[in-house]
Amino acid sequence: MKIELLLDGKKIPMNDFVQKIIADVIKAMVETLHNIDSEWKEISIHIERDELKE
Repeated sequence: MKIELLLDGKKIPMNDFVQKIIADVIKAMVETLHNIDSEWKEISIHIERDELKE
């Protein structure tokens, strides 16, 4: 699997070990959901903060 992490549009470098951990965790969470096709090809997640708290 290949994973890319962007933070405010800037690519965050990750070594193979970190990429594998993040990809495996997301894959496991998604595949526990109902009606997920086991032959999926891509998972996209977009996260935005509601507002920054000081």
